Order: sequence, then structure tokens, then C-alpha cells
Amino acid sequence: MEQEIEIIVLSLIQGLTEWLPISSTGHIRLAEHFLGLKLPLLFDAVLHLGTLLVTIFFFRDDVKKILMALIKLDFKSNEGRMIKTIIIGSFPTMLIGLMVSSFLEEIFNSILHIAFSFIFSGLIVYLSKIGRDKKEHVDWKSAIIIGVAQGLSTIPGLSRSGLTIATALILGIKRDEAFKFSFLLSIPAILGALTLTAYLQLGAPPPAGVKSFNLLIGFLISMIVGYMSIKILKRVIRKFHMFALYSLPLGFSIIAAEFLFK
Repeated sequence: MEQEIEIIVLSLIQGLTEWLPISSTGHIRLAEHFLGLKLPLLFDAVLHLGTLLVTIFFFRDDVKKILMALIKLDFKSNEGRMIKTIIIGSFPTMLIGLMVSSFLEEIFNSILHIAFSFIFSGLIVYLSKIGRDKKEHVDWKSAIIIGVAQGLSTIPGLSRSGLTIATALILGIKRDEAFKFSFLLSIPAILGALTLTAYLQLGAPPPAGVKSFNLLIGFLISMIVGYMSIKILKRVIRKFHMFALYSLPLGFSIIAAEFLFK
């Protein structure tokens, strides 16, 4: 029963925070640190698969149009241009993500580093209010910068959606376009992360005590809650900077708690 409760809690955290600009990885690390919960690599992959499918379903019309443009090798339509910017943005994401996961992950996994990451992420999200909503589309230069932001979000506490949408807004990209591009750009990034996880798990025995039914429950919860969180974010995208009022106090509270109760 204890494992079922852990899975429900972690699935709720993953589904709610994966797409809201408050960092799912950071919250998972907090749960592990303060609640003593542990997320096996296989379960992490299952949760990310759930949120990935939610993204594809939510943007299914855009995904369909992009795939059709790709099949036709049409790179001049709006969807064709989107293919090019997603590819361009994915390169810095891949390079930075691999560097962080290979060499720097342990450095940024301490609870204090996560707290400072929450603060930094909150500041970037708050700065998004300076954006002027003047660009209809993401150009290749903006795609590179947004891709760098997505790569940095590999660091726990730095929100992927927070950094990518905020960066797009700061660059003057219109809110609906920033929202859509951020999530479409996440699809190859999550696919890449899942592929890496599958490679690392290749030939390894399944985690002891993890039941298939519990994995299914976690998968469904992350999907349902993830879908709700995307809908919430789209509805409040005009007040996107207000999410900083959550991340900033959270970061400072973690730092205070670490020094007061250590």
C-alpha cells in the first residue's frame, strides 16, 4: 500500500508540474528530499511517456499538419517553417542536456542548488512581462535561444515550459505562438530523454517491488493531470509572469528551511 501512495503522490506532482512553469524535476527532488520518496528510473520514464502523449494529443492538429508537411517535404508553409525551427531549437537542447546529464547532474542535485534554480526560473518567468507580442512566428535565431533555454531546464528547479515560454515572450513572440512552440519543441526533447532512459535500462532487471499495475496507475494519473495543467496554462497565458509568485517564495523558503532546520 505504501508504494501505491508514493506512486499516486509522484504522479500527481509530475502531471501538475510538468507543464506549469514551476519545474517538475525540481518538485520531484523536493518530494524525494523532504518526504523520503524515491522515483525509480523506469517509473520516471513511464511518467514522462504519459505527459508526452498528452502533449501530442493536445496539439494533435498541429502535429498532424507538421507531419503532413514533412511527408511532402514542404518547408515553405507555416508548418514547414515550424519543422525547421523545431530542428534548429533541438540541437542546443540536445547538446546542453547531454552535458548536464553526463557531467553536471550531481552538482545541481543538491537541495540548495535546486532552491536557487527555482529563484532563477521565477525571475525569468517574471521578466516575461516585458515582452511586446510583435512577432507572429519563431525565426531561426529565436529558435536557437529558446533551444538553449530548454537545454538549461535539464537542471532540476529550472522549469522547461517556464524558461522556453518566458524566453519566447521576452524575444517579442506572440503569446499563443510562444505557448505552441514551447510544447512542440518539447516533443523531440522528451523523445530523446526517453530513448536515453531506454538505452540505460537495456538489459537491466526491473526495479524490485515495482508492480506493472502501479506503473499503469502512475501513467494514467500523469496523463489526466498533465492534460488539465496544459489547459490551465493556456487559459492563463496572459498572466504567465504571475507563476513567478510561486517559484520565488518557494526557492527562498527552501533556503530558509535548510539553514534553520539543518
